[in-house]
Amino acid sequence: MAERVVVDPVTRIEGHLRIEVETEGGFITNAWAESTQYRGLETIVENRDPRDVWAFLQRICGVCTTTHAIASIVAVEDAIGIEVPVQAQLIRDIILGAQTAHDHTVHFYHLQALDWVNVVSASQAKPEDAVAFAQAIGSTWTGNSLERFTKVAETVNALIDSGQLSIFTGGYWDHPAYKLPPEANLMAVSHYLDALEFQRSVVRIQTVFGGKNPHPNFLVGGMACSIDPDKSETVNSVQIDQIRNWINEAVTFATECYLPDVIAIMGAHKDWFDIGATEPHFLAVGMIGATFPGDPAAAPYRSTLSPIEPGVLLDGDFVNVKPFDPALVTEYISSAWYTYEAGDDAAVHPDVGETTPKYTGKPTPWEWIADAEDGKYTWSKAPRYDDKVVQVGPAARVLVAYASGHERTREIVDGALSTIGIRLEQLNSTAGRILCRAIETVTAVELMQQVSFPAFISNIAQGDIEVFNGAKWAPSQWPSSCQGYCYTEVPRGTLSHHVTIEGGKTKLYQCVVPTTWNAAGRDPMGQLGPYEYSLAGDGNHPLVIPDQPLEIMRTIHSYDPCMSCGVHVLDPSGEEITRLVTP
Repeated sequence: MAERVVVDPVTRIEGHLRIEVETEGGFITNAWAESTQYRGLETIVENRDPRDVWAFLQRICGVCTTTHAIASIVAVEDAIGIEVPVQAQLIRDIILGAQTAHDHTVHFYHLQALDWVNVVSASQAKPEDAVAFAQAIGSTWTGNSLERFTKVAETVNALIDSGQLSIFTGGYWDHPAYKLPPEANLMAVSHYLDALEFQRSVVRIQTVFGGKNPHPNFLVGGMACSIDPDKSETVNSVQIDQIRNWINEAVTFATECYLPDVIAIMGAHKDWFDIGATEPHFLAVGMIGATFPGDPAAAPYRSTLSPIEPGVLLDGDFVNVKPFDPALVTEYISSAWYTYEAGDDAAVHPDVGETTPKYTGKPTPWEWIADAEDGKYTWSKAPRYDDKVVQVGPAARVLVAYASGHERTREIVDGALSTIGIRLEQLNSTAGRILCRAIETVTAVELMQQVSFPAFISNIAQGDIEVFNGAKWAPSQWPSSCQGYCYTEVPRGTLSHHVTIEGGKTKLYQCVVPTTWNAAGRDPMGQLGPYEYSLAGDGNHPLVIPDQPLEIMRTIHSYDPCMSCGVHVLDPSGEEITRLVTP
């Protein structure tokens, strides 16, 4: 008989996520992904000035602030017909590139790595063996010194001797799924600490252009900053030199530390390239940072971070990229606590989407949600592309870029596949998503270094410092009724914002975020969402020790969930529902 296992909350993510599974014989047989917050910001911005909406919507999340702000602004610009200056576009590209380096680094080292790296085991390593291991995997990171590893080893041993593991308390450190040797664990823990320093550095790029971080400043029609190399109160020569250095640091960290670490760590867990696959459908509107006002096929500007076209890979075909058609995107609520005027089994396009909450679930505290009579168990809608369940995010982008012939992506992917000894299609897996995140970090920061930033500097040298177009700033210059949308590729996947404006006010607003695509529940056809399918789709996902659900955490963390983007607000009583501490 199947045993029921509940993980609530899933930790080391943004927001609240509950996973319910049924397991038998050491494998997961069924799964439900349950977003346990309600998102209401789409309705909060109704009847507000569209030029202000971005400031509300970037607060959907404390991590994805930049991405929501840009998506919102571009959607409004598309609706009212503003052409944005090239320099403003380039600044947005650079900001999105920096966001990629920051977000992906934090995810791997601080949110995901502890699923694979055994901190307690690191105490058993000899620092000189860690140096040798780093050299063996091809990591040329400057932190791979005997002095550095010795200091980290002393810190880890002091924590263990104290009996208080601090932030590492509660880990499943005796779980048999940990496979790295002690020296690899010591190297990884050292790089965990190095990554804390790096992410603090790279995020300053957003601060220079946006004035602060998180929640930097943006502007419909361009950017809120001004450029003058000779003035102290603007983006000037000193700050430009700083940005150049930070970008160079990002390239160094990504190529010399992050990517080699991921190849080595996931290579040691090679079996996980056969675990956690979704149905073989992938959607990406380009490489990370691609941003389009309206239909990508007709967009006037192509991001310097994405030299490929939007596309989808369907039915396990990893070669032929099909054109992306935004008209084929719909959302279902058959498993979500919402209601549609057309009926709860209707497929609704986000341009005319509805956010009408209707909670029909059990009172808290919950014991088991998935057996609800009406089939509803989550606050996450279920986006579909032509009624197919598609995966979005790093794996989708890398696979689409590879199939599109992007040379640098192919070079890195082929090298990683050869080193680990896997096939391209195995990137559709738990380990594959983690590897693809590192691969696209390298391509993103290199494009920022080699294309976006040089173009920005070249334009300044030619006297182009224009960052704002105010020609259609006044509502009196807008159509009485208009509609716009934006598609962009952000760290967790494809993000779109959709706005309808009437009489100078926001009439309707909808966000379809990456976590909604991947955390979706079942649709009227009974199709599982990507999280659910990854856990239970093929019956091959292990769960060896039910009260230490490390394997569930590995797969769910591989998506880097951001439930605050997909859903919003807390349990109405304000009380903690239940707690499972995970590493």
